[in-house]
Amino acid sequence: MSNFIVYVEQQDGSQAGLEALGAVNAAGATATAILSGAGAADAAGKLAQAGVTNAICMDGAGSESPDALAKAIADIVSGQSAKGFLAAATSKGRDLAPRVAAHLDAVLFSDITGLEAAGDSFQVTRPWLAGKAIATLTSSASALCATTRLNVFPTAEGSAPAVETQTLAEAGKIRVVGLEAKAKAKLDVMEAPVVVSGGRGLKEAENFAILEGLADAFGDAAVGASRAVVDAGWRPHSEQVGQTGKTVSPKLYFAVGISGAIQHLAGMKTSGTIVAINKDADAPIFKVADYGIVGDALEIVPQITEAVAKIKAQ
Repeated sequence: MSNFIVYVEQQDGSQAGLEALGAVNAAGATATAILSGAGAADAAGKLAQAGVTNAICMDGAGSESPDALAKAIADIVSGQSAKGFLAAATSKGRDLAPRVAAHLDAVLFSDITGLEAAGDSFQVTRPWLAGKAIATLTSSASALCATTRLNVFPTAEGSAPAVETQTLAEAGKIRVVGLEAKAKAKLDVMEAPVVVSGGRGLKEAENFAILEGLADAFGDAAVGASRAVVDAGWRPHSEQVGQTGKTVSPKLYFAVGISGAIQHLAGMKTSGTIVAINKDADAPIFKVADYGIVGDALEIVPQITEAVAKIKAQ
């Protein structure tokens, strides 16, 4: 059976690495998980139900260096004649994956939404042209390298993996000196299963409070924003959803007061269920929405928040 090397992050509560493993499992291949840094061994022990056959824990100075870690991972891919390398499309995965691909002389397919066997090799699918087309791609390199879009692949299931440890003594050219948690430990829009995004239709920055209320009612939701809102200074760029912001694929996406420009659609079109709320019945957002509500968001959102809160309280 074909084997993939998958980098698995250890952030508390993050499912990103498990989803990358799930992509391999769904494609009918086996996976060797790579974990790095302090606590890697403990994290590997928790992969018993993640569809992993083997796990390799990297420790030592190089385990915290993306260039040293990338070289070590590329050597493992080559040494095992693995069919490919995957990492989740998080900030860390997007930093690491291109380095691994460069060592393997392979092209990197970013933000893939599908992985499947194609004869003796594998092929991926990913949105192209701002989501107007879905491309099916293969690689002639010895190993396929890709990052997986968050909230797209189901987490995998399996049995406890065999765990080994490798020490990277060389620190590499880059060294991570510290990590700083985000203010209030809010969920990132790329990882949240529910995203509540707002646009200029909310009229002013203060009205984003109603979106924050809806996100709080869900409990596992994040607030997003359109480019126009971010450009106006109403919300930080870290919340921007779209072609020049972040690409999200939550299970549930609310587009509140957002007209549906191509730039925004490119960042959220692959969401599971899309709910649009807009005064303009002809707004383009309704063409991609699963559910549409024509009306004043300032009146509608608080009613949805109240309903969600009641359901959650049951």
